Amino acid sequence: MNSNVKRALIELKEGKMIVLYDEDKREGEADLIFHAASVNPEKIETLRRHAGGLICLAIGKNIAERLNLPFISDVLASNQTAAKMIVKKTAYGDKPAFSIAINHKSVYTGIPDNDRALTIREFAKIINENNRIEGKFVNNFYTPGHVFLLIDRGLEVRRGHTELSIELAKRSGLSEAMVLCEMLGEGKALSKKAAMEYAKSRNLVFLEGREIYG
Repeated sequence: MNSNVKRALIELKEGKMIVLYDEDKREGEADLIFHAASVNPEKIETLRRHAGGLICLAIGKNIAERLNLPFISDVLASNQTAAKMIVKKTAYGDKPAFSIAINHKSVYTGIPDNDRALTIREFAKIINENNRIEGKFVNNFYTPGHVFLLIDRGLEVRRGHTELSIELAKRSGLSEAMVLCEMLGEGKALSKKAAMEYAKSRNLVFLEGREIYG
């Protein structure tokens, strides 16, 4: 394990953000990521203002199985119109990781920073419990909502930000729930160079996928 990965694991365990870049030949995108249990409204605001992409909550395969959560493409396959529109593979060759989008039942609209932070924080709490988490999930959350769940397919299948972030959670001993948001530039993804400069200016770890699975 290289020193950059070690530093990233320490930062995540301390509740800090890092910048995670997949690879040049894949999306070529950098995401701001942090562990779900360390969420607060200020971090959601940072994602919204400094990253600008879709704020998602990546979860491990085992958590999705315990909650009986599907990939949304599987759900839509039963609809005659949607079935014709489902993306089998993305432009960069992967199957989508999206599951359902959720809100906690105590939010109002679900979209403000406070609401999304609450939804993520409460989700992070229930997955650490040992018993009947599916019932607690169903009783305390609803869909559609404003926090988009992504399900890890495993690095042996897919090397996206979902899988990379969950791998980091595993290595750091954290529960498999990571918040991530794409960093955007002018009309497109933020360049790798600009993402590296952002990380350096804020003393954040800039980590590349190849450092994790290489």
